[in-house]
Amino acid sequence: MKLRLNGEETELPGVRTLPEIVAALGLAPETLLIEHNGTALHRAEWEGRQVKEGDSLEILRIAAGG
Repeated sequence: MKLRLNGEETELPGVRTLPEIVAALGLAPETLLIEHNGTALHRAEWEGRQVKEGDSLEILRIAAGG
């Protein structure tokens, strides 16, 4: 599936949901904020969120530091 991920066209075969995308990218879900087609999502909304060809995702990683 071709998606726009953080502003760049990316191909991720075999994914259909946000949790599948997070896993395919090897990211820790508890450190992420995700925006799907301009809508910021709570982590509880990820499971049922279907992603379609051409959708846009912004994935931000939260990092604590000082």
